[in-house]
Order: sequence, then C-alpha cells, then structure tokens
Amino acid sequence: MSRKHVKRTTHDARRTTNIAVLASGNGSNFEAIVGAIKRGYIKKTCVKLLITDKEKAYVRVRAERLGITQLYINPREYNTGGAFDKKLIQVLKKEKIGLVVLAGYMRILTPVFVKKFKNKVINIHPALLPAFKGARAIGDAYRYGVKITGVTVHFVDECIDHGPIIAQKPLPVKKGESLSGLERRIHRAEHTLYPLVIKKISEGKVKVRNRHVQVG
Repeated sequence: MSRKHVKRTTHDARRTTNIAVLASGNGSNFEAIVGAIKRGYIKKTCVKLLITDKEKAYVRVRAERLGITQLYINPREYNTGGAFDKKLIQVLKKEKIGLVVLAGYMRILTPVFVKKFKNKVINIHPALLPAFKGARAIGDAYRYGVKITGVTVHFVDECIDHGPIIAQKPLPVKKGESLSGLERRIHRAEHTLYPLVIKKISEGKVKVRNRHVQVG
C-alpha cells in the first residue's frame, strides 16, 4: 500500500462534506468532479482522497496534477475474507469521509462495506438502469439496437447496478452513429450528471426511502 500526499485546497471541516473517490482506470469522471468543486459549482464539498486498486491507473496522474491526496491499495496484500474492503472502511473512517463516489471502480464492494456506508456510496452507470447492467453497458445497448440510451447515477447496495436511482439522463442514439461516437457522448453526459448529483447531495436535496429517491 502506498500513499502520496500533495498540496490540497484548504477547507473548513465543520462545514464541508469530505468525499473519497474510488477509481480503477482513466479517471475522467474524477477530474470532472474535482473541477466542478474547484470552480465553485459544488460547494461545501472537498475531494479529500482518491483510492485506487490499480498501481498504474491514469487516474493517479490526474490526482497528482489536481492536488488530491491519493492512496493505492494493493489487492494482493488484502486478498482474503473481505480484507480489502475492511482496509477501505478503516481508511474512510479515519479520514471522516461522508460520501464515497465510485468512478470507474472495477471491484465489487462487499455487503459489509455497503452496510457500513448505507446511502453514502454512489455510482455512475453508462446506461439507463435497470437495462444493460454490467461493465459493457454502452456496447451492449448499442448492439441491441436501442433508440435511446443514457446515464444513471444511483446509490450502491449489495447487488450490482441495482441500488436506488438518483438521476438519469437519456440520450437518443443518432442514425448511423458509431459505437465510439456514442461512447464519447455518454462520457460527456457523465461529466455533467455526476457533478450535478453530488451538488444536490451536498445541498441536502437528495432524500432516499427504500427504493424511492427524491431530488429537490
């Protein structure tokens, strides 16, 4: 496990929601979220920590450039009985994290983790759930021939791509559009919708009861 400290923007801990972003790959959503906070679009919120399970993930480069503390946890050091998620819980509690944001995080969270952070973990999915769950959602929807696809932000529960839906953004599939073209538009939509949802959460405008989410 390695941790790298870099300069962070100071914040008032009494008024600020601390966010931890969990990511495994490129990190474009991570950068969109950090950018929205730095611009003042999302207030009373601080991305305190990036956690990744991939040593060479490009998201780590983005974190260093943006001045966000990062933590790489090597899964090989925590490969038994949910030890990896237990380590995550330990770190998040120590850092007083109020919201966990999954941004291309490819590990499945254990029920123990989800229970510990109930309704405090959100994820973004590149399709209109409950359709086209899984890691290949954009391609699956495209090959199925849907006329409308989109993006979903939802709370995370014990099942994959299943938690209560917070917000969705539909996107029509253009006639003759390539898969790569659709992917680019989906990602642009993600970079808009995810910061918006985090903004609403930071303002106390997201309420959840069972599977019903009210966004003010």
